Amino acid sequence: MIVRPRPGLRDVLFALHGTILVQIVWRLFAIAIVSAVAVLAARVWPGMFAQVSAIPFALLGIALSIFMSFRNNACYDRWWEGRKLWGSLIIACRSLARLASTLDEADRALLLRGLCGFTLGLGLRLRGGDEIHAIARYCGDGPWARAPNPVDAVLHQIGTHCLRLSERGRINPIHHSLLEAQIGALSQVQAGCERIATTPLPFTYSLVLHRTTYIFCLLLPFALAGALGWWTLLPVLLASYTFFGLDALGDQLEDPFGLEPNDLPLDALARTVEREMLALIGGEEIPPPIEPVHYVLT
Repeated sequence: MIVRPRPGLRDVLFALHGTILVQIVWRLFAIAIVSAVAVLAARVWPGMFAQVSAIPFALLGIALSIFMSFRNNACYDRWWEGRKLWGSLIIACRSLARLASTLDEADRALLLRGLCGFTLGLGLRLRGGDEIHAIARYCGDGPWARAPNPVDAVLHQIGTHCLRLSERGRINPIHHSLLEAQIGALSQVQAGCERIATTPLPFTYSLVLHRTTYIFCLLLPFALAGALGWWTLLPVLLASYTFFGLDALGDQLEDPFGLEPNDLPLDALARTVEREMLALIGGEEIPPPIEPVHYVLT
């Protein structure tokens, strides 16, 4: 996620870190070459583009803008829902930690370390990383490592431990029900994140937009070259930057748990939970918070 102050004029004109320009620069370069070819062709054969009008492209550009706004809104909804789910995860972890404050030191440490393992494991699971290694740092070896869903197995292990405490009379039924409610909230967060990660936008929906964008940007120079000459490059590159940039931004937001600059900072969010839980345990080395690098928080 990009974290930077409000950009000034210099940043607007020259900022590169965290911008979408880095990802679309080669597409813009290709469009510039096509535009130059169109201008040269219009100069060599002046009558070639005499009957080509820019009016159809204006209508197509409006339709493409509306279509792209719908897709980007759908992608942003996925990004924002993912952020709300991770906010709910932090709330549930803090609430469970408060409820565990009356337990003895060993039981409290087991629950809070389990929350660290669950959070770190979930972040890596959503990014296709080594979730087992992350969980093992706090939960050790156990049956969860052989489960098809190790993150859920860790949560199941936490719930089982709370149930045993209730059966042994170490917590009362009301206390147990409150703990179980927060564990259920964590399970809902995991299910919601997995739903977003495993359900992309319909392929045909994105494919139509990609194709239309490329066709529009590749044909636009031939509609303007006869009338504008070398000035054709200015409106063509501006339109291409807008459409390609929004298209690439939508691709990033569609998968909010990825590693692109505009994706959610899962590492930083997981580190927040990790630091707070370890601080409550006491005696544990607390890792430093994750800071942005070149304005990008991972």
